[in-house]
Amino acid sequence: MLDDWKKAGCDNLELTRRLIDLFFVSVLLDAGAGDSWAYVEPQTERKYERSEGIAVASLYMFKSLAFTASKSAGIPLVDGKGLESLTTEELAEGFQVSDKNPMLGVESRAALLRSLGQSLLAHSDIFGAEGRPGNLVDYMMKTANDSTIDVHVLWDVLQSLLIPIWPKDRTTIGGQPIGDAWPLSTLQRQAKSDDSTAGIQPFHKLTQWLTYSLMVPFVRILGMKWANAESLTALAEYRNGGLFVDLEALTLKQEALERGLKASGQKLPLFDAGDDVIVEWRAMTVVLLDIVYEKVLSRMEGVHLTVAQFLEAGTWKSGREIAAQRRPETKSSPILLKSDGTVF
Repeated sequence: MLDDWKKAGCDNLELTRRLIDLFFVSVLLDAGAGDSWAYVEPQTERKYERSEGIAVASLYMFKSLAFTASKSAGIPLVDGKGLESLTTEELAEGFQVSDKNPMLGVESRAALLRSLGQSLLAHSDIFGAEGRPGNLVDYMMKTANDSTIDVHVLWDVLQSLLIPIWPKDRTTIGGQPIGDAWPLSTLQRQAKSDDSTAGIQPFHKLTQWLTYSLMVPFVRILGMKWANAESLTALAEYRNGGLFVDLEALTLKQEALERGLKASGQKLPLFDAGDDVIVEWRAMTVVLLDIVYEKVLSRMEGVHLTVAQFLEAGTWKSGREIAAQRRPETKSSPILLKSDGTVF
């Protein structure tokens, strides 16, 4: 794909813009798809499930100009108007969703992209009048200090852009939804002030994953370096968390297990995303990932392993493999989540 774009006359800046366009929609669509959905690649008839399926489906929709209003130009990109006008039916068709191939939260995912389109257009100082995610490249390059750009700057941009698009029934502060951050009773009990935010555990999993993803083309294509990359945390999602449950490093208390099993009516417990059990599980996942990461680093003399590399090739992959061993029919997490397709 990159070779084709180069042949079409794209310089490195435009190559990076297009990848940023693609990564934006692909990552924000990639919350859990459920156990029953899969995508069959048209060219190869190969079947992809879960994250791989979402990635391939997103790529095909991107290449078919599904996310741009400027279809007549024939250029694969993403823009605010294109996202604003995306219907649930169009997303379902692009992802091959049907009664026989159901996907969790299709309507919520489409609504999220429409909200993203509105937010991109509202931040024209960064994303241009067309609300193109790829224009972030030009903004970040203007902030560069020699060949170094700052993760803190990128994070501020993404939070300003994305906080307004998350579902309105999430945790709020002063009436403002704050995204993937949830009340946790343990923190509330330990809070030594009346500050309402003291009992909230932040994760911002999709935003952090997007940040990790967007950093890559800046390095590999534009040759830039990132300052403050260590500010990002490990990702509190079900593959990483499932690894620790399947290895019995974390176990549900009996009361929680019984409640979850009753809710699911299956062999695995089920909880809402904001349930204290899920929030605590995700918080402990981040803690344990930090511990394991340090242990892995101590054994890799002379090799620098980033958190993103550790997650992708280590815990996320291991979590998926052990899930397939323990639950070959579904390959699901050991703890099920009532998902609207916009959490993790």
